[in-house]
Amino acid sequence: MTTALIGFLAMLALGLLRVPIAFAMAITGSIGIGLIQGWGAAWSSLQSTVIDAGFQYTLSVVPLFVLMGNLFARAGISADLFRVANRFVGHWRGGLAMSTILACAGFGAICGSSIATTATFARVAYPSMRRFGYSDRLAAGSVAAGGTLGILIPPSTVMVIYGIMTETNIGKLFAAGVLPGILAAALLCLTVFIVTLRQPDAGPRGPRAPWRERLSSLGGVWPVVVLFLVVMGGIYLGIFTATEGAGIGAFGALVSAFAYRRLNWRSLLACLAESTRTTALLFLILIGALVFANFLNYTSMPDDLSQLVAQFKDRPWLVITGICVIYLLLGAVMEELSMVMLTIPVFFPLVVGLGFDPIWFGIIIVVVVEIGMISPPVGMNLFVIKSLLPNVSTGDLFRGVMPFVLADTLRLAILVAFPIISLWLPGTMTVK
Repeated sequence: MTTALIGFLAMLALGLLRVPIAFAMAITGSIGIGLIQGWGAAWSSLQSTVIDAGFQYTLSVVPLFVLMGNLFARAGISADLFRVANRFVGHWRGGLAMSTILACAGFGAICGSSIATTATFARVAYPSMRRFGYSDRLAAGSVAAGGTLGILIPPSTVMVIYGIMTETNIGKLFAAGVLPGILAAALLCLTVFIVTLRQPDAGPRGPRAPWRERLSSLGGVWPVVVLFLVVMGGIYLGIFTATEGAGIGAFGALVSAFAYRRLNWRSLLACLAESTRTTALLFLILIGALVFANFLNYTSMPDDLSQLVAQFKDRPWLVITGICVIYLLLGAVMEELSMVMLTIPVFFPLVVGLGFDPIWFGIIIVVVVEIGMISPPVGMNLFVIKSLLPNVSTGDLFRGVMPFVLADTLRLAILVAFPIISLWLPGTMTVK
C-alpha cells in the first residue's frame, strides 16, 4: 500500500510540474514496475500495453464518435441548437439560460466531451445572454453546468472508456445515460427558474418568437435528431453494435454536413486533423492509465483495499459515499477521462465485489465527475470558462455555479436512491 501511495504522489507531483497527465501516469507506472519487477519487465509491460491498446477493435468506437462530433461542430450545429432552444423558451424568464442548457444536452448527443461542450457554448451562448442583460453569474454558471451534460448524454467518451476498461456493454451504458440525462437537463432548467424567480433581473425575458419561426428553425437540427435516433435506436434494438453505430454516425454526419453545404474540402481536412489529434490524446491517456494500473497490480494495494472493503460488507453505501467524495476531490484537479482511467482499475473490483451493478456504477461515476468539474475552486469547467471569458470575475463565476452544484448533488442522491432510473432502459434492450 505504501508503494502504491508513493506512486500516486509521484504521479500528482509530475502533474503539478505541468507534465501531461498521460506521460505522468506512464512514467510513474513504468518506473514503479521497473523498481518492483525489473526494468525488462517494465519495458515489456509498456510495449504490450501500447500494442494491445492500439489494436483493440472495440476502441475504434472512440475516433468514430470523435469524428462525428467534430463534423457537426464544424457544420455550426451548436449555434443551430441554441437558436432552436431560444425560439421555444427564450421568452421565458431565464429562457436564454435554459436554452443554453437544452442546447448543451443536444450537443452532448454528438460531442461526448464536457470540456468541448463548455468551450463551444461559452462562445455561442454567453454573448447572447449578456446582450439581453443577463447577469454574469447566471450566464457563466449555466454554460459551465450545461457543459457537463456532454459526458452524460450518449454517446459519451467517458462511458466508452469505462465500458472498455470494465468489459461492460457500451450500448447498455449509453441506454443507461438517457433518463439520467433528461433528469439532469430538467433539474438544471429548474435551477434557472428558481434563480430568476428570486432575482428577476438576473435573467430577463427575451422576445417571443412566432410559431412560424420556431418551426422553421427546426430545419437546421433535424439531421442531428434523426442521426441520434438511428444510432441509439439501432444499438438499443440490437441491430448493430456500438462500434458499428459509431461508424454509421460518423458517415451520417459527413453526408449531412456536405448536403447542407456547411463543409468544404479544406474544413474537412481540418476536421480530420482535429479528430486525429483528439484521438491520439485519448489513446495516450488510456495507455498511460493502463501502465499505471499495471504498476498498482504489482503492489499490495488491490488486496489491501479488498480487505478494507470486506469490513464494510454490512454497510456498502459507506464505500460508495467514500468513492464519490474521492471523485469530487479529483474533479477539482483533473479532467474527466484521466480521472476515470486512473481510478477505475482500483474502484471497479471493489464495487462489483459488494454486489452493485456495474452499469449503475458507471452512471454514478459520470454524475460525480460532472459535479467535480464545476465545483469551486478549481473545477475544470470553471478553468475553461475563465480562460475564454476573462471579463467574468472569479467571484461571480463561483457564486453563479453553486446553485447548479446543489442541483447536481440532488440528482446524484436521486440516482443513488433509485437505481431503476439508470437500469430500466438497459434492462429492456436487445444486445448484439
